[in-house]
Order: sequence, then C-alpha cells, then structure tokens
Amino acid sequence: MLTDAQLERYADVLMWGLETARKEKFRKGDIVLIQYDPPALPLAELLYARVLERGMFAVQRMGLTFRMERNFFAKSSGRQLSFIAPGERELLERVNGRIFLRAPESLTHLKEIDPLRIGKVLVARKSLKDILDRREEEGRYGWTLCTYPTKELAIQAKTTSKSYETEIVRACWLDEEEPARKWAWIHREIGHIKKWLGSLPVKAFRIESANMDLTVTPGEQRKWVGVSGHNIPSYEVFLSPDWHGTEGTFYANLPSYRSGNYVEGVRLTFRKGVAVDIQADTGEEFVRKQLVMDRGASRVGEFSLTDRRFSRIGRFMADTLFDENHGGAFGNCHVAVGSSYSDTYTGNPAELTKEKKKALGLNDSALHWDLVNTEDKTVTAKLKTGKSFVVYEGGVFKI
Repeated sequence: MLTDAQLERYADVLMWGLETARKEKFRKGDIVLIQYDPPALPLAELLYARVLERGMFAVQRMGLTFRMERNFFAKSSGRQLSFIAPGERELLERVNGRIFLRAPESLTHLKEIDPLRIGKVLVARKSLKDILDRREEEGRYGWTLCTYPTKELAIQAKTTSKSYETEIVRACWLDEEEPARKWAWIHREIGHIKKWLGSLPVKAFRIESANMDLTVTPGEQRKWVGVSGHNIPSYEVFLSPDWHGTEGTFYANLPSYRSGNYVEGVRLTFRKGVAVDIQADTGEEFVRKQLVMDRGASRVGEFSLTDRRFSRIGRFMADTLFDENHGGAFGNCHVAVGSSYSDTYTGNPAELTKEKKKALGLNDSALHWDLVNTEDKTVTAKLKTGKSFVVYEGGVFKI
C-alpha cells in the first residue's frame, strides 16, 4: 500500500493535472466525476474531499469488478452489449471534470471473449466519448487519470508489489514534498521542446530502428502537445498526424494489455495510411479484430516521442500509461491506432466539424490503442524545403 503521505501527494498531483488539462478554470458549482476501480478506493476518498473543498460537486462511480466485466461480455445479448443506462448521457453533457483511477485486479480476464464482442461495446459507447470530446473542445470539460498499484500489475510486470509501488512513486514524483511543483516545472521544460518542434516546417518524419521503418506526415495546422495534465505520469510529446501519409512498418517491442487481453510483438505495415499487414507474436487474432472494429481503427491517430532525460520510468510496467512514457536507455516512440486528438489542431478545436477533421486527415474511431517501441532509434525530419536532419536520437531530442 502507498503510505498516507504518498496518497495525499498523489491526490495533489491529480488535482494539478485536472486543473491544467482544462482550458477554462474550474469554478464553484462545477461537477467533477471520480471514477475508480475498487482497489483505488483510498485515493478516491481523498479526491472526493479535495473536490468538495473547492466548492464543486463530486460524483463518484466505482467501476466493474473483473468478474462483473467478464460476465458482461460472456453473457450479454447483442442489445445488452450496446445498452447505455438512463442518465449516463445527461451526466456527461453536464460534467466539467473527470478523474479516472485505474487499479486492475486482472489484465487477462477477457482472453476467452470474442474480440468482436469487445469491439461492439466500444462502437456502441462511442457516442458518449463524442460528448466528452466536444465538451473538451469547447473548454467546458477536462480530465486526468492515473494508476493505483495492484498485485496483478506487479505480477504481470514480473516484479514484487513493493517494487511496483516504488516505481509508481518515482514516476509520479511522490517522493518529493510538493510533487505538483515538480510537474509544473516539467510542464514548462517540455514546453520548450514542443515549441521547437512546432517551429520546424516538417513534411514528414521517418522513424528507423532495428525492427522499424515508418514514415508519418504531421499534416497541416498541427501542433505538438503533451504533459498537459491529462495523464499522470506523462513525459511524452505527440501530435495527431494526417493518417493518409503513414507508410512503412511499425513494431511494438513492448507487450500490451488491452481489454483483458495480452498481446506481444505487434508489427503493422501501412500502405497509403492503412494497416494492410497485421502480425503479432502473441494475440494476433485479437489485434486483427480490434483493427476492424470500424473504418478508422486501422489508421494512425497519434505519433509520440519521449525524451529519456525527463522520464523516471525505466522498466516494463504492464500498464500503457507508464509504458508509453518509458524513458530507460533510449526513450520511446509510440503510435496509437484509432482516434485522433483534436487538441493537436492549431486552431480552435471547437470549430472542427466532421468535414474539417476529414479534410485535415484527423482520424475518427471508437478505438485508441497505444503501441510502444523502446528500441534505439533515429527520427529524421524531412522539411518542406527539401532538407533533412535528425531531431531525435538515442532517446533524446536534438534541440
């Protein structure tokens, strides 16, 4: 268990993340939804108090146990899979903030479930995701999330519970007296990298490693974002590219746990922006069925790089939130197949219509799945002027 002092600091950091993530300032009377897996109750209780102390309305929702989730997918009829409870849309239309505490007690409990059933649920609930995306684009909603350590996470990461907790404490700076101040400093420092990347007239990026050769095109009217408060921890900088220009092969050397399934060695080959060859050493059927859940699932929605000089994460954590921010010896690059982030648009996201997003190559999907590569790699920027130069090498931006 995290100590009382560490829990208090975690709550402080999450409130910093929530307030940083929203464009408009929170005010008294705003509604904040606290969602949490059962083991994270101690942290949820602290956050509930923090929200009330700020004069806001706290709404709490505990998530399904893994047995409930397994039964839901195994026993539900088609209508039950797509059912949305009364009042759920109404709440999301009014919520101003959301804190999600992930604390999985199982990571492989859905391995016997047909992946198409899982995909059907994601597609059915995409309308709820669209509500929150729209409210965030309008500046009326912000969110943050974190991971609470569990025995299952430690087992899957092949370490002890104590060592896993120590990694979380280090990664989130909970060993500092005032970790929120540290995150504010990281936010400023990585801001310089984002500004530098945004000043470059880049036509395309080429990412090369021992098992990867991928080209992505940033697209027009794009900006780099990251360390925005949305994820705790977060060290990455990323953008949502124009999916049409994705060519070549991406390889995820880190395993991935998704929707109660384990996959390893995912290799995707893109042609004209679409994954046309899908392979995996473990879980290939699951990967294939995830990438056909809708038209956008086989396209890239995010391209990301992490500078190892900032990240304190140096080992596999069996948790995408940490693994996509891996620092280690060579930093990491990850792509997400599926939906794009509208906050990487340089204009006002609230002005982005479906037609505008389509024209800009911003992908739309019920899926958003981060796949991580931590190999030593070189990222070369091909400029619109015809010149090329290395922007990232050895896990470090060449700023």
